[in-house]
Amino acid sequence: MVQPAWDTHPEPLTVDSAPRPEYGSGSLADLLPTLAAGMDVPGMTATIPELTAADRNCVFLIDGLGWEQLKAHPQEAPFLTSLISSSRGGTGRPITAGYPATTATSLASVGTGLPPSAHGLPGYTVRNPATGELMNQLRWHPWTAPRPWQPYPTVFQLAQDAGVHAAQVSSPAFQNTPLTKVALSGGTFHGRLTGEDRMDLAAEQLAAGDRALVYTYYAELDGAGHRFGVDSDTWRGQLMYVDRLVQRLAEQLPPRTALYVTADHGMIDVPFDEQHRIDFDEDWELRAGVALLGGEGRARHVYAVPGAENDVLTCWREVLGEQFWVASRDEAIAAGWFGQPGECDERVYDRIGDVVAAARDDVLIIASEREPKESAMVGNHGSMTPAEQLVPLLEVRS
Repeated sequence: MVQPAWDTHPEPLTVDSAPRPEYGSGSLADLLPTLAAGMDVPGMTATIPELTAADRNCVFLIDGLGWEQLKAHPQEAPFLTSLISSSRGGTGRPITAGYPATTATSLASVGTGLPPSAHGLPGYTVRNPATGELMNQLRWHPWTAPRPWQPYPTVFQLAQDAGVHAAQVSSPAFQNTPLTKVALSGGTFHGRLTGEDRMDLAAEQLAAGDRALVYTYYAELDGAGHRFGVDSDTWRGQLMYVDRLVQRLAEQLPPRTALYVTADHGMIDVPFDEQHRIDFDEDWELRAGVALLGGEGRARHVYAVPGAENDVLTCWREVLGEQFWVASRDEAIAAGWFGQPGECDERVYDRIGDVVAAARDDVLIIASEREPKESAMVGNHGSMTPAEQLVPLLEVRS
């Protein structure tokens, strides 16, 4: 991840000064292909060089557990903290989520082993080119046929086809969602309500095959961050609970297993004032020439009225350029925000905004009328700052 000088403020911020995710060597999209390659799954390549092969692999994804937030709370997470020095094969380094650092995008990157420019879920809400409507890719609304939207097989499916025992252990509510189908399907889904039951069943599923690939998930830390903030007692209490869950699973691992604890994004708290929360619905300059506002507060896709693309780009740079990286669609793709520089599937291209705005400072572009619930959140994420982009890759081996 290329780190710019965080204490400087070019005016406006240049597109290339944004820290690009480590696609191809250390991003969420590289994790499952690396593990599957170690289990001899055809077509998979090990692209995170620090990881060594294991017969059984488990990925425990904790929604919202950013690397920087974890490091800031060693007392609440003693077990997780004890694993930091051995993370990423003993280098002590995190990996990157990918852009935008948001749940739907990251889960698709994990499950397919592809960056957003290929799997095609490049944001919280994006324009469906076939209908012209905004589509919420987390809630899958309005409904869109899943397979045409994301046609690639998941790593779990490829592993199952190669004779690996593949399984997902998560909340029963996620079993039949379109996001699960396009991002995490393959093998068997096992729904369990409590975190403890998920840990116990994940361990059982790992032992169910000589080669096994198991995924499990916990969402409530993220929910606490959104509602109360990552500086809240509620969030810290959730982190303490997550720490116990990881230790519970680690103590039950069958032989020849590698457990990897990671996350889909980090999070920052944004103050509730006009300086930090810029309201699109009340800002005539930002609205001018805009047909649709997509994405989320720290990672916006802006869709212009036909013919107004350059004017919208110029305006957004003038208004926001000291606080946001503001790029045209082609500039963002060329800079490698959504995948390898310059690469983007044709079906994905028009889902990306005509203008893409990624927050550098602790600010949001809210939409108080269009997005009242999202605009009221304390904790937020989506952009390419270390607090949002860096996620752990903690390892336990048996």
